[in-house]
Amino acid sequence: MRTFKYVMIGALMLGIGTPALAQTGDPKADTETITKMIKNKAGDLADQTKKYAKKYKKNTDVLLAMSKAFYEVKDTANARIMAENALKANKKCAKAFIILGDIMALNEDGGAAAGQYQQAIYFDPKDPEGYYKYANVYKKVSPSEAVAKLEELRTHRPDIAVDALAGRIYYTSNKFGNAIDCYNKAWEQKDKMEERDIRDYAMAYYLTGKAANAFEVAKFGLTKSPRDAAFNRLAFFTSTDLKQYDQALAYADALFNKSDSAKFSYFDYTYYGNALSGVKKYDEAIASFKKALDQEFDSKDKKAGVIKTLSDAYSNQENYAEAIKYYEQYLAEYSTPTATDYAGLPQLYYYLASKQTGDEMIASLKKSDELYAQLGEKYADAAEYATFWRARVNNAMDNDQQNGYAKPYYEKMIQLYSERTELNNSDRARLKEAYLYMISYEARVADNMEAAKVQAQKLIEIDPENAIAKQVLGM
Repeated sequence: MRTFKYVMIGALMLGIGTPALAQTGDPKADTETITKMIKNKAGDLADQTKKYAKKYKKNTDVLLAMSKAFYEVKDTANARIMAENALKANKKCAKAFIILGDIMALNEDGGAAAGQYQQAIYFDPKDPEGYYKYANVYKKVSPSEAVAKLEELRTHRPDIAVDALAGRIYYTSNKFGNAIDCYNKAWEQKDKMEERDIRDYAMAYYLTGKAANAFEVAKFGLTKSPRDAAFNRLAFFTSTDLKQYDQALAYADALFNKSDSAKFSYFDYTYYGNALSGVKKYDEAIASFKKALDQEFDSKDKKAGVIKTLSDAYSNQENYAEAIKYYEQYLAEYSTPTATDYAGLPQLYYYLASKQTGDEMIASLKKSDELYAQLGEKYADAAEYATFWRARVNNAMDNDQQNGYAKPYYEKMIQLYSERTELNNSDRARLKEAYLYMISYEARVADNMEAAKVQAQKLIEIDPENAIAKQVLGM
């Protein structure tokens, strides 16, 4: 009796530990059961699959559900078998052809996938899924021909937003201009557009630099889904780009604190820092940029870009020592710095010197001069720019021009410009500065008024109303 009792207890315990998998006879309930088993990869899945497939061999809905479940867990072999079983039950089952097309597309056999989608269209010409998926695989060959396929749908389903589907094809092909053209047509009935198409429409504008248009589309998207992270992010980014910083910060708050399932990247924190900088909240901006640097980056150059932005924020605060530290880090991290990039560092040392006195100031100016010299040697195209700034830096080191530190550099500028037949506004401004220095040096330091008048005459030729030149020539 006791043995029988323990056997019964053991049997009950086994029953409790094993989920009930019996077929109910209810197709809906059985579909939920078998699809859950497929997704959870149950231990006896093979046997259960055979049982359900046999029981529902005439029920295409159950077979298709099983096929989709297998496809979702990347078991394409069983997904194919279930789809083919559905076709045995109904050779005109369009959805089965779509699944077969999906399997072939997953295996990167676009031609075969398109053939299956064409079959789906043939047997159910009113179902938009076959048209869209056909176009989606064909877009790799020709986006325009893929869109032409969608035009066939318009004749069967005038209620479908075909222009939006066409926009979707162009958008996923990175043809943003074409996508915008299609979405513009769909926008005439924007209330019928799907949210994903509204997002893509806004993104297409954003990616082509049309921030104002992107903002308007994103704002409409928010009327449909105010807690959507993508719409709040786009409204935030585009407001920042449009320099509407107070508005941008409101959308930033919506993104960070009032959006569903939002995940944040370095890009979000960088934009947030930019918006905070825009309202001169530099301490908060710096904190945001540093938070951006704690995120994952998919390239060193992108991280370098954020480091430079952090340097710029310190520069805006006139904290040039920190700006220099991060700018040097930026140059070390960035893979292909240009002459313009290198020119930023001596500029920061020049600004730092403007906040210093005595030996500290001279040390910063000497470092600036050294870096400008390296710039001119490294980049031939930047030699003129470097010479001009070496003139300014050396002049800043020279109290009352007594040592003439800047003289050789301004003389070099005059020589360079005298060899040109035409001067632009920037050239004229630099040349004017060079002549003014030479006039002052000759008159005050060298005590040579005749030489000062020669320089004044040259200045008059490019700036006839210059008061200083007139005064010197009248002496």
